[in-house]
Formats: sequence, structure tokens, C-alpha cells
Amino acid sequence: MLDHIGIKVSDLARSKDFYRAALRPLNYELRKDIPGAAGFGVAEGAGKSPDPAGDFWLIRADPPLPRIHVAFNASTREQVDAFFAAARAAGGIDNGAPGLRPEYHPHYYAAFILDPDGYNIEAVCHLEPR
Repeated sequence: MLDHIGIKVSDLARSKDFYRAALRPLNYELRKDIPGAAGFGVAEGAGKSPDPAGDFWLIRADPPLPRIHVAFNASTREQVDAFFAAARAAGGIDNGAPGLRPEYHPHYYAAFILDPDGYNIEAVCHLEPR
């Protein structure tokens, strides 16, 4: 299952304004605003995703590359680790080893791989470890 998608933008402020307006009818709102990026997700009480930061991201890039970012939802941190190992074994390039990314939220555990075409592919678990 997909977890989130990120797109590169040249003007983050302009893009945030555009997506705030365009996604409002779909019950999306700005959920996370950090330097260089912004996350949008379904508004509270409207069936929000397990990621409090949202599932649609804008990432400032100069120039904006025609690249997308795809994240797959993992049920456990062990699945994230296994994804990373399998992707590396299949020829993927390390773009961020498995670990916590607390800048997104306290339990955000993810790994990033560049696929053969250079796309940033991620596996992420949002759950607190048991």
C-alpha cells in the first residue's frame, strides 16, 4: 500500500498556497510545514492517514527535477529493515539507511533507496515499537 508521494517544486510558498486552495474541497489541509518541505493530508476527523504529517508532500528543489518520491507503508520496523536489505541486494542505492526520522513525527521509522532510474523509494512504519 502506498504511504505518501512527494513532488519537487520551484517555489514552495506559491505551491503551498496553490495546494491549500486546490485540495481544500477534498478535505486536505497543510499538516506539516518544515524548512524546504510541506506535508498535506486529510483533515482531522475526516479519515486521516496514520501519518500525522500527511500523505502528499511538496519539496523545494532548484531546479525542480522531474522526479517523484514514493513511500510504501510497512507494518513493522522489521519490514522497513527487510525492504532496505532486499532493495540493496537488488542493486538499489542507499539514500537513507533504516532509522527514526523524528523531524516528521516521533515514531517515523523509514529507509530510502534510489531505484535503477534514480527514483527515491521509501518504506515507512509509523507505529510505536512494541
